[in-house]
Amino acid sequence: MGLIVRLIVSTLAVLVASKLISGVHVDTTTTAIVVAIVLGILNTFIRPIVQILALPITVLTLGLFYFVINALMVYFASYLIDGFDVSGIIAALLFSFVVSIVQSILGIFLD
Repeated sequence: MGLIVRLIVSTLAVLVASKLISGVHVDTTTTAIVVAIVLGILNTFIRPIVQILALPITVLTLGLFYFVINALMVYFASYLIDGFDVSGIIAALLFSFVVSIVQSILGIFLD
């Protein structure tokens, strides 16, 4: 049951972020569900590999490069999913930030 709740929370976060950020467009709710699933898969399997490879630059930037990695995951998801468009890396960065904030807020109420 926890997986379903996390999927719903992530989908709501994607929908909220797409409404708040002008450079991000999600066509339908079904697309938002697919975005939530794909971002979950990318963050589970691809992100740790990228973080290990980017460890030297992350150390040099005192951890700020993690924001860039998050934005790259969102940008990559927009490349993979039809109906999910991100206009640039800044929009992807803002999108990942808003999704994280909304997930945190909703997670507080659901735990």
